[in-house]
Amino acid sequence: MVVFSTMKKLPWVASLLLVLAVWLTACDSQPEQSVVQLQGKTMGTTWHVTVVDQLEQGQANTLQAGISEVLKTVNNQMSTWQDDSELSQFNAYQKTDWFAASPELVKVVTAAREVSMLSRGAYDITIGPLVNVWGFGAGESDERSKPPGAAVKAALDRVGYEKLEVKQRPTALRKTQADLYVDVSSIAKGFGVDQVALYLEEQGLNNYMAEIGGEVRTHGNSPRGDAWRIAIEKPVDIGRSVQQGVRLQQAGLATSGDYRNFFSEDGQRYSHTIDPNTGYPVRHSLASVSVVAETAMLADAYATMLLALGDEKGRQLADEQQLKAYFIMRSDEGFETYATSAFKPLLLEQP
Repeated sequence: MVVFSTMKKLPWVASLLLVLAVWLTACDSQPEQSVVQLQGKTMGTTWHVTVVDQLEQGQANTLQAGISEVLKTVNNQMSTWQDDSELSQFNAYQKTDWFAASPELVKVVTAAREVSMLSRGAYDITIGPLVNVWGFGAGESDERSKPPGAAVKAALDRVGYEKLEVKQRPTALRKTQADLYVDVSSIAKGFGVDQVALYLEEQGLNNYMAEIGGEVRTHGNSPRGDAWRIAIEKPVDIGRSVQQGVRLQQAGLATSGDYRNFFSEDGQRYSHTIDPNTGYPVRHSLASVSVVAETAMLADAYATMLLALGDEKGRQLADEQQLKAYFIMRSDEGFETYATSAFKPLLLEQP
């Protein structure tokens, strides 16, 4: 196995890779495959690509540079952490006329608005002001506390996906409220994975796994010569372990949970998933949702949508729409799980 790396492994990255290795590595009894692993940093997290194709001399270096450039472009279009990104410029544009936007940004916003309509507003990319007031947004401090009710109300007045319009020809965005703020972080990682997948296929590669911060897309076969096996994490606050393994082939997988990004105050837990209807973090027993979809972009958005809806409403919508979704709920006895009928064929038996 060839490993090509441009970064020092952080302890949590190494532990996550160890968890994934339970499902991704080839068994000793299988024929040896040519496997190349690439990795780097993007979007405040890490990316990993595993290629199971015979590469030409020097092609690994070319792929590393190409993937980095693809992700740089996505950041330049959609980051709220970069003041000069396309999205940041749109957020700073305090007018209600059309704003020329790239086809990629319009594609992501269009998909997000469709998910918003499906969830009746439970998923909303204009939730940025609320994310920021709760301390989970770009440039915010790790020292978080419950904001005053007046601040939440003021932020809530600036939220509403129906206040954001898109135009396909020529591609453009428009606010109907000048101080609208758009945050596509709930869908941009998935889109980034899809862009990496597109790049890999343009290079003639057919067997790969691409991942950014836990959002995954696969194509072709794994090193074993069959479907890729991906681990869904157990939603624990400390440490990392596998809850469930799934088969993933020609599809995207994303997980949304409340167990990594939260704070506690006066015995109350406040997660980064905000209810756009109330302005406050969601409160329910649902710890994480994993979704498999045609693209990582849609899987990313659907997972966030179902987490925002919660246990009962989320499962009901997933069943109605025949989504491939896997729910993990907290209970007095530990964790309970629920797989939709569309997801069940993907489940692997635990080793």
